[in-house]
Amino acid sequence: MYSRQIDGQIITLVPSGWTYESTFVLYDRETGSLWYPFDDGLMSIQGFYFKHRLPKISSEDTRWKDWVEKHPDSKILK
Repeated sequence: MYSRQIDGQIITLVPSGWTYESTFVLYDRETGSLWYPFDDGLMSIQGFYFKHRLPKISSEDTRWKDWVEKHPDSKILK
């Protein structure tokens, strides 16, 4: 999971439809910059944010059953 905040704004990351070395490349809707995952986060490989980075943020892979046991007030958006 990666931060979407850069230069004081929130960007929307979506699949570009391209892959590089068998990994999906993302782009942001606001500038069209292309983003590729590296060990320390996403780096823009083309476009307005070229060579800028979006850091990884902490996340947890879990099952809904386990999540709701820890966070009983959680809700699902439909």
